[in-house]
Amino acid sequence: MKFATVSKSLVLGLAVLLASSAFAATKANLQLNNPVLLNGTTLKPGEYKVQWEGSGPNVELSIMQGKNVIAKVPAHVVDLQAPSAYDAAVTQKNDSGPNTLAGVRFQGKKFALELGEASEGMSGGSSK
Repeated sequence: MKFATVSKSLVLGLAVLLASSAFAATKANLQLNNPVLLNGTTLKPGEYKVQWEGSGPNVELSIMQGKNVIAKVPAHVVDLQAPSAYDAAVTQKNDSGPNTLAGVRFQGKKFALELGEASEGMSGGSSK
């Protein structure tokens, strides 16, 4: 009987550990070298913090400068075939005005965030 109790506790503990590690990387830094558009807001070159919330592939991404939220946008967590070599802002070219921020990649991570409805965003170029 004690074996069953210990087994249940071990399984529960392992499940909590795995669940917490899956949501541990919800914050990162983002360096923009050029202005980009995001939901009608122009983000100037500089250092930003990105934070995302949600479970599963659909999350809400917040772009922050200091403690101020500059923009919020729906995003999709996408798996990469190999870890990203560096942090990168993935942009899409606009014919007029600044490029649009389409995604974010993180150094050493095998996932990235694709922003909004951009389905081809992660195949575009990056600015670091």
